[in-house]
Amino acid sequence: AALRSAMSRLGGDPQKINPLVPCDLVIDHSVQVDRFAAPDALEKNIEIEFERNKERYEFLKWGQGAFDNFRVIPPATGIVHQVNLEYLAPGVLTEERDGKTVAFPDSLVGTDSHTTMIDALGVLGWGVGGIEAEAVMLGQPIYMLLPEVVGFKLSGKLPEGATATDMVLTVTQMLREHKVVGKFVEFYGPGLESMSLPDRATIANMAPEYGATTGFFPVDEETLAYFRRTGRDEKDVATLEAYCKANHLFRTADAADPTFTSTLSLDLSEVVPSMAGPKRPQDRIVLSEMKSQWRHDIGETFGKDTTLVHNPVGGWVEEGGQPAGQVGNQPVADDLEADGGVAVATEGHPDSHGVPCSFRGQNFRLRNGAVVIAAITSCTNTSNPSVMVAAGLVAKKAEALGLNRKPWVKTSLAPGSRVVTDYLAKSGLDEHLDALGFHLVGYGCTTCIGNSGPLPEEIRDAIEQGDLVATSVLSGNRNFEGRISPHVKANYLASPPLVVAYAIAGTVDIDLTTEPLGQDADGNDVFLKDVWPTQQEIADTVASCLSPEMFRKEYDRASEGPDQWKAISTSEGELYDWDETSTYIQEPPFFVDMPAEPPPIASIEDARCLVSVGDSTTTDHISPAGAIKATAPAGRWLQEQGVSPLEFNSYGSRRGNDRVMTRGTFANVRLRNLLAPGTEGSATVHFPSGEQTDIYDASMRYQKDGTPLVVLAGSEYGTGSSRDWAAK
Repeated sequence: AALRSAMSRLGGDPQKINPLVPCDLVIDHSVQVDRFAAPDALEKNIEIEFERNKERYEFLKWGQGAFDNFRVIPPATGIVHQVNLEYLAPGVLTEERDGKTVAFPDSLVGTDSHTTMIDALGVLGWGVGGIEAEAVMLGQPIYMLLPEVVGFKLSGKLPEGATATDMVLTVTQMLREHKVVGKFVEFYGPGLESMSLPDRATIANMAPEYGATTGFFPVDEETLAYFRRTGRDEKDVATLEAYCKANHLFRTADAADPTFTSTLSLDLSEVVPSMAGPKRPQDRIVLSEMKSQWRHDIGETFGKDTTLVHNPVGGWVEEGGQPAGQVGNQPVADDLEADGGVAVATEGHPDSHGVPCSFRGQNFRLRNGAVVIAAITSCTNTSNPSVMVAAGLVAKKAEALGLNRKPWVKTSLAPGSRVVTDYLAKSGLDEHLDALGFHLVGYGCTTCIGNSGPLPEEIRDAIEQGDLVATSVLSGNRNFEGRISPHVKANYLASPPLVVAYAIAGTVDIDLTTEPLGQDADGNDVFLKDVWPTQQEIADTVASCLSPEMFRKEYDRASEGPDQWKAISTSEGELYDWDETSTYIQEPPFFVDMPAEPPPIASIEDARCLVSVGDSTTTDHISPAGAIKATAPAGRWLQEQGVSPLEFNSYGSRRGNDRVMTRGTFANVRLRNLLAPGTEGSATVHFPSGEQTDIYDASMRYQKDGTPLVVLAGSEYGTGSSRDWAAK
């Protein structure tokens, strides 16, 4: 849109600015978990989403009509990677040339690092920044060095108790240690024979976490079967098979191993239940060691007194002080003031959108290690029926034994496509997930992208009052600092069934392999093994509730969107009508008053250091996607424009406004700038005055003085998914 406006100002034809390759826009990062643990959570969250994002959606709907070769998948449909896997990707492309049909390989670039998920289908794809993607849309190539290709040999099959999530966390840890940044990874070996395509997609999705450009799986019989299972046209499947076999791209069980730059291998039978955290996806923790690792982290990583976490989240008591249960094998404290932690007395106050708190009338204590967010979310796992069904079966068995989530846990279920809802409903597992608070909250990236929504006020106050290290457990792919919630310091990735288990436990300071989740109605201990389904149970349930017709039904109406989308009216014409007062959409300054010839690139001389950071500083530290702090420069600016903190939304939702995003640079609440030791967040020292100030404010002072700036950074600087704005 900005290029078209610039073209018009320079006297050119705006219609020349148009995608030259097929382009799909899937709107999936806007829904936030405001309403949860309630039957109307989906409806309420959609209403709030459209209310918040009215300006953005008007802009996107204008683009739907203004550009050719451009398709929009509206909000409340699904996550781009899962929609792409289940519907958009054809596997092989065809077009008419000189009266003949010409076929060529499907390939993809996407403005999200987890675009690599599509490599599970044998479609070569990877994530790029928005700047690169816009260049591709206008016909420019992507330049890259010929990559090294690392072979990852898989053998055996997953044992009982292990999930695809456990497998991918193991693979991620191994490949991080192998150092595959900037390289392609291809998976091969006999282990592929027993691996479903959704399991492959789980691995391919996590390529950014293990650092590779792609995580590729070749086309084989399972690929064809997946296309059929997801309702694709049989003619297209036949074309894919014929094309790949004719071009020697079809993998068979007796094929020789390819030649690679380097190789490593994994026997899948050795995979064990695992998690990852507290702030990096490659830091795998064996489930049986989770309690001891937590106790190490609470002292080493977060600097807390470990004596406070003997019983981090003790029992809770109902009104009147009557004991109502216990956590693990620890007794309930009758007195809310006993045994450390912070007492939380809830009055049932409505939250910021008039939604009643989920724990109305219950009093309890919060302690270090409390799980305050348990989210089944993210394309990584919601695209995989086996782990979603496993979560439902854990909920079913737990409910039958009288177990429930702890009242301080914010629970949510946000699938990557509407098909997930269909098969959970057909199996009846949705009712059991609902019973434990895992009601459907939306279709899209929620907790994993930082759209976990606000914690109930009483919970936030208790965390701040006690300076507690609260935790989240989510089935996502990212757990970087400050990403999930500004009030949650420790975040752990886990499979969907483990998310349910930790919601029941209410704490990460528990060994789920030896300590009970809780007690049944007769007071008998209930362990994780008592509610964990077998692989046969999972397979039988998936086979009975999933069909190609479900995919056809949902995706036949994928472009329609909900009623709120249909009701949006927008401007028409080839040029967008920019609104100077909009706090969401602003014409970016790059092309305003653009000269006919670009200025020369000059040397950097007499620069000052704006920020100095250590290793593993991610794009979420550089340009956060999550919540906007009211006292941060972006929050102050929004309030000056008449936007209340209640309506801030997130940085990710305001990426169309450079005035917010420049003020959000280095605004992550967990950033540690070595120039301002002892601080967290957007703090630096201005030189030569020596004054401590916000990073944005210091930058403006330097600009006014004409002082160039540098950032000093350690290894792995800029890994992550907010790359476009981090680059800008």
